Amino acid sequence: SFRDHFKKNIPSFPPREVLIDYLRGYWQFCGVSNSDVLVNHCVKNITWDEPSQTFTVKVKDLKNGGTFEKEFDRVIVATGHFSVPNVPSFEGIDRYEGRVLHAHDFRNSREFTGQKVLLIGSSYSAEDIALQLYKFGASAVTISYRTKKMGFVWPDTVKEVPILKNIHGKTCHFIDGTSEDFDAIILCTGYQHSFPFLPSELTLESPNLMNIPNCYRNLQWYGTEKGKKDCGGSLFYMAMQNQCYTFTMFDMQARWVTSVIKGIVKVPDRNTCVAAIAAQLEENKTYTSPVHEILGQTKYMKMLAEDLGYTEQTDLSELFLEWARHKTENILTYRDQTHQSIVTKDVSILHPLPWVSVMEDSLESYIDTFS
Repeated sequence: SFRDHFKKNIPSFPPREVLIDYLRGYWQFCGVSNSDVLVNHCVKNITWDEPSQTFTVKVKDLKNGGTFEKEFDRVIVATGHFSVPNVPSFEGIDRYEGRVLHAHDFRNSREFTGQKVLLIGSSYSAEDIALQLYKFGASAVTISYRTKKMGFVWPDTVKEVPILKNIHGKTCHFIDGTSEDFDAIILCTGYQHSFPFLPSELTLESPNLMNIPNCYRNLQWYGTEKGKKDCGGSLFYMAMQNQCYTFTMFDMQARWVTSVIKGIVKVPDRNTCVAAIAAQLEENKTYTSPVHEILGQTKYMKMLAEDLGYTEQTDLSELFLEWARHKTENILTYRDQTHQSIVTKDVSILHPLPWVSVMEDSLESYIDTFS
């Protein structure tokens, strides 16, 4: 828990540096060290051999050069899917006279102080970057949506408009006929699944869905789509779907995958698994709001727990629904709310300042605040 790691209770919305420090502590708590991981190496190619039922993995040594190959009975792809930007094209964007970047490369809100910024996209990246820009003094933030508004009650300098149509110079024209000049455009347009080390017949291809194709329990590959290939349940993809639960879900998925490999969890026959994959893809149609997504992924967590015989509490739906309600009530103050841990039963403490007034989020300053 946060209390175990930091030796004190902290607020519910720690910044990035605080969270990564907690994760490093969690890895240490679990007995994982750097010596357990082959660092400074890159997987370049993986092939599956049907007769021997093994994978050949080609690896490049990034520090000393050279490559080598090793054979494995199982492969787990856990590279994440928030690193390769999805970059849409808009007429004139290649000649735009301001700065264009993807959310992936957004690092410092202060770079945009006093500027008018256009965000393309209407999901979590756009939401968070809009708030960061407001907090650090952008003169105006416009969010351009393709399908529907996020619909929050934004501060006066933040607004939502329909999708961008084209650009001339610094002037951005939208499909509703309006236009406006901007100093910068930030593409909050999501990410692509990218696995260049795998052959196409074993490569997961999917948008950011709550349930992904080809994978039983969203984890074990069966190659059910046309052009895809089965490899006997020996290939696994982890954390590749849309996420509400994040780290707690990753932990449950890791338990499930390792238990299947060890033979502790028995997977049904292939036909049953293929039918379950089809059913979970059909279920995606029911996820029409954040509430549906939260409840759907709660159901998924319970399914993994049932497979594992895991009896600890995994249901965070009440907390997530409360979080969603707070955002609807006031998008600027939801991070100033407190929540109860299902592990320690502690209620998080309040930061002495509202989030919008906290301009320093380093690990040291954050922890010193609560000394």
